[in-house]
Amino acid sequence: MKGAILADDGLLLPDGDAPPPWPARRVVIGGAMLHVRDTPATAAGAEPAVYVHGLGGSSQNFTDVAGLLADRFDGQAVDLPGFGYSDPSPRYSIPAFAATLIGYLEHADRGPVHLVGNSLGGSIVVRVAALRPDLVRTLTLISPAMPFLDPRRTAHGPFLPLLALPRADRIFAWGMARLSVEEMTEQVLEACFGDTRKASAQRRAEAVEEIKLRYTVSHYPNAYLRTLRGLVSSFLRAYLPGRNSLWRLATEITAPTLVIGGLTDKLVDPRVPAQVARAIPDSRLLILPGVGHVAQMEVPRLVARAIVGMLDEKPATIAG
Repeated sequence: MKGAILADDGLLLPDGDAPPPWPARRVVIGGAMLHVRDTPATAAGAEPAVYVHGLGGSSQNFTDVAGLLADRFDGQAVDLPGFGYSDPSPRYSIPAFAATLIGYLEHADRGPVHLVGNSLGGSIVVRVAALRPDLVRTLTLISPAMPFLDPRRTAHGPFLPLLALPRADRIFAWGMARLSVEEMTEQVLEACFGDTRKASAQRRAEAVEEIKLRYTVSHYPNAYLRTLRGLVSSFLRAYLPGRNSLWRLATEITAPTLVIGGLTDKLVDPRVPAQVARAIPDSRLLILPGVGHVAQMEVPRLVARAIVGMLDEKPATIAG
């Protein structure tokens, strides 16, 4: 593990108006529709990248970073099964999500890609990078939801007893219905950001639209709780013998990896990113004071600078 290098800010595309939501399309993977948003490259020689969001998020969580990197990356972001506009899934485990992502990468047939995952997306891409190194050029993990055993250090702690109840999705849906869209949006931003003032007006408006979608999609409470249950299950397996341990898989990653964490993260123990970076052989670590769970939304230029720093640090390895 070593410290991350921040590229000069002038190497990024300049800030302009906040980029609008990207063009979207539908792809069928394993018989189910996967919703994909594109950020087409703005320069020749840009390399393929895929962005994977966290629990309860969507492909729009990467709009800013993908826009800043459009001269380096030909970006695609997926809505994971059951989230955003993608179809629901019969399974919501880390292996199931990873299998869908591998299926998408094989379907897209763009060669190895730069994989960027936030939170749940981070644990998914860890599995993909370990099991299918042929599909991955570099790995960027932003507040990865890797295993830790102290639920008191996460805002998801209060939900854990709910996972043991029958028809927990109905209880969760009832709880959602007691909040207005605006109240739910503020709760989500408060949980995810270190400083909610950093959420632009456009991003707030998009967050409201996403929350509205959750209220109209009947499968959302079930998808959320079953995914949370699958995440907790992966945490427990990580400390048992066997091939499904995420910590064991992390030690097998060969791709150059950047790990980013926020010290005011309320959803993942802030100590986890450093532990992840220590586990992955070729890693670099960036810890951001005052930043929460979604650094790619809160401080997108810093995240983009760290990614470019990794790209320019080892071009020969990455180009292969």
